[in-house]
Amino acid sequence: MVPPDVPVARAVLIAQDDVRRLCEFLYRRTGMSFDDSKRYFIDRRLAERIAATGSGSFQSYFATLRADAGHEIEHLVNAFTVNETYFYREDHQLRCMTSHLLSDLLRRKRTGDSIRIWSIPCSTGEEPYSIAMWLMENWSEVDNYNIEIVASDIDTRALKAAAEGIYGARALMRLSRDMIERYFERIDDGRVRIDPGLRDSVQFTQANLVDGPDMTRYRDFDIVFCRNVLIYFDDTSRRVAAENLYDCMRPGGYICLGHSETMSRISPLFSVCRYPEAIVYQRPEATDDGS
Repeated sequence: MVPPDVPVARAVLIAQDDVRRLCEFLYRRTGMSFDDSKRYFIDRRLAERIAATGSGSFQSYFATLRADAGHEIEHLVNAFTVNETYFYREDHQLRCMTSHLLSDLLRRKRTGDSIRIWSIPCSTGEEPYSIAMWLMENWSEVDNYNIEIVASDIDTRALKAAAEGIYGARALMRLSRDMIERYFERIDDGRVRIDPGLRDSVQFTQANLVDGPDMTRYRDFDIVFCRNVLIYFDDTSRRVAAENLYDCMRPGGYICLGHSETMSRISPLFSVCRYPEAIVYQRPEATDDGS
């Protein structure tokens, strides 16, 4: 008998060679790398997509995938991405931003200049909205500069949810009641919706970290939050992502990674900056010859 929560995973047998073909396809498209320890996760997600497309077999589904019929590549990528986050996650980096990073950046800014901040991957929006809220709550210079917050992800479902800005109790667990009242409106079943003005302050876009041509659309960022995604890449994809991020940043700009990630093991392009609140990485400032 097939368990009700996985109706197709057992009904459609997926051979190891087929799983390998799928993982190679995903790797080439996204940089995400899956080893044998993720086999159950892969089987389950793949079975869901086979059922959703009515393919009936891996071979039929893979043909649909390669033809990208019905934007199936997008649906598959959405199925394989993980979107578990909450507001003010790893807020020590937010404290570091307002205590140190912005002060350094202002040495090269004039009043009214833009300060560009990028959240990638932004998941369902908690991170970029947290950045906006933190700046308004904790940075006295916030009204003196043109703050631009761009939020990007490869997962189109996550981007749609981020733009809608509707959240449940778990996403809000680090926020005080006062913060919730100030930046959200209550809707139903304990859920809240982000304030429209705050929502409009963030620009949401789709982006692929390992797609060089795609990443050329993004330039001149002062601060990048790229947290908890490089752990899903192998060494080659991490280096590609790091080089692409480097090109997207202004000289002297900073990048914040997840707590288990370190740029020192990925790329020599960035300098390590140690602050009381956090370790971050900096694209070196331009020299007199412009290099």
